[in-house]
Amino acid sequence: MKKVVTILLVLCMVLSVVACAPAATTTETTEATEAPAAEATEAPVAEATEAAVALNIAMVTDVGNIDDKSFNEFTWKGCSDWAAENGMVANYYRPSEDSDEARIETIKTAIEKGANVIVCPGYLFGATYQQLPQQYPDVMFLGIDLGIGDVPEPQANTALITYQEEQSGFLAGYAAVMDGYTKLAFLGGIDVPAVVRYGFGFVQGANQAAVELGNTADVSMKYWYSGSFAPNDEIKTKTAGWYTEGTQIIFAAGGGILYSAIASADEADGKLIGVDVDQSSVSERIITSAKKELENSVKLALSDLLDNGGVWSATYAGVENKLGAAQDCVGLPTDATAWRFSTFTVDQYNALLEKVKSGEYVISSAIDMQPTVTIAVDYQN
Repeated sequence: MKKVVTILLVLCMVLSVVACAPAATTTETTEATEAPAAEATEAPVAEATEAAVALNIAMVTDVGNIDDKSFNEFTWKGCSDWAAENGMVANYYRPSEDSDEARIETIKTAIEKGANVIVCPGYLFGATYQQLPQQYPDVMFLGIDLGIGDVPEPQANTALITYQEEQSGFLAGYAAVMDGYTKLAFLGGIDVPAVVRYGFGFVQGANQAAVELGNTADVSMKYWYSGSFAPNDEIKTKTAGWYTEGTQIIFAAGGGILYSAIASADEADGKLIGVDVDQSSVSERIITSAKKELENSVKLALSDLLDNGGVWSATYAGVENKLGAAQDCVGLPTDATAWRFSTFTVDQYNALLEKVKSGEYVISSAIDMQPTVTIAVDYQN
């Protein structure tokens, strides 16, 4: 009897262990799936939130607003799009007037409201950027189309971006000649370095295409600086005369002077090349624009700031970065609405762009001497 009882007790114990075993496995499985999940989704997020860089970007306009179809609009688009893509904050501010005092006061207001990144486009901010970064060492300043010439002694919290305008001008000149234009003209504003680089690049590009086509004797160019960035009757008279003399297309590089050229082109059924941004929406006369990729350059700089913990890396800190085709920061617009060439194709343009990026086409950035070319260039200043 005792043996029977003993056997029954042993069987009960075995059954008890077997019955409990699956329950223990389930508990371990639950721990294995839930605990690591909590560690993977909650702990790192909490740590990332504590350590994350929170960029509060303030873009300050120059004399225009963010719908100017120029520097303000496209700089703001770069700031706002990047902020949206990276979960950051971006706002824009417009000074009350065109003065250094108003620009400085506007930036101070933005900082008081929490901005820790200031983005400003254009040479008008030169004096401002020479003063404010010293007063606010913990605020990062980004100057678009601002160089050492505008800010001679940039602080470590200041990043300056300029462009290789000669490359953009080269692309426009090359494309125009390849598209069949032989009588070209360059209309510059004030002969500041950026405008000169656009013009000399345009000459080099037109010449390169003419050499490749074997028609250098047929291609010619008129070249003139108007001495102004504003439209006026003198510019309209000058450009109207060019069209009358047979000019087919004018590259207008100088802000508002484009509008004087448009008036002439409308009367003469002429064509134009825009500058700095895609200006195809301004007039159907504009077949392309020699662009600075403002949006992309803003995004590159802000990404550097984010990746480096909210301060400029050595690549940007107190440095002027001159961006070009290699950084995808100059070029011609290729959207269907902006591409108005007759025979020159986007594929041909992309092949051209790769040659500029690789350095196969050597484009001089010198502004102290006129380019040595084979085509005839009539410098009229």
